Amino acid sequence: MKPTQSDPTVQPVPASVVATVDAADTTLSNPRWAVLALGANLGNRMETLQGAIDALGDTPGLRVKAVSPVYETAPWGVEPGTQPSYLNAVALVKTTLPPSSLLERAHAVEEAFHRVREERWGARTIDVDIIAYADVISEDPVLTLPHPRAHQRAFVLAPWHDLDPDAQLPGHGPVADLLAALGPEGVTPRADLELRLPE
Repeated sequence: MKPTQSDPTVQPVPASVVATVDAADTTLSNPRWAVLALGANLGNRMETLQGAIDALGDTPGLRVKAVSPVYETAPWGVEPGTQPSYLNAVALVKTTLPPSSLLERAHAVEEAFHRVREERWGARTIDVDIIAYADVISEDPVLTLPHPRAHQRAFVLAPWHDLDPDAQLPGHGPVADLLAALGPEGVTPRADLELRLPE
């Protein structure tokens, strides 16, 4: 015998939800490239870097498309010998997240690995910086794009150049030229270390 009523657990999908999903589909067809720099100088640095890459890969609306070789670098902005050296890498991601949401996710990853912000240039378990987001140039003090000091940092430019030799830093020109002007001092390739893409 057939039930006289339709299944009460099946409800029509509200039009507002359909509209939201349709909008998301449209957005998903237009992802933007972003460049993220990662650095760690406390604890198990490689484990933390890989964990951060994996956490980024688990982010809805974000795909990690490439991860650079690892570099060991002297701490920036502090007296030599006062902090452990950093392991640094760059990730190229495609994302449908706007810059503000990408920044929130970067901060969430830092917090997950117990990043402490007590002093500028302080030692840290993990640092996740947005270096560039498509061709966006923004003076927003919350998120300046591109990163205001990226053109001065070989530990960002060297791994980025490895991933994309033709890369351009918006407002500053070719990454290759910026890196050549800085030179390789204080930035050492670690061929014995390798980060993997999220599964």
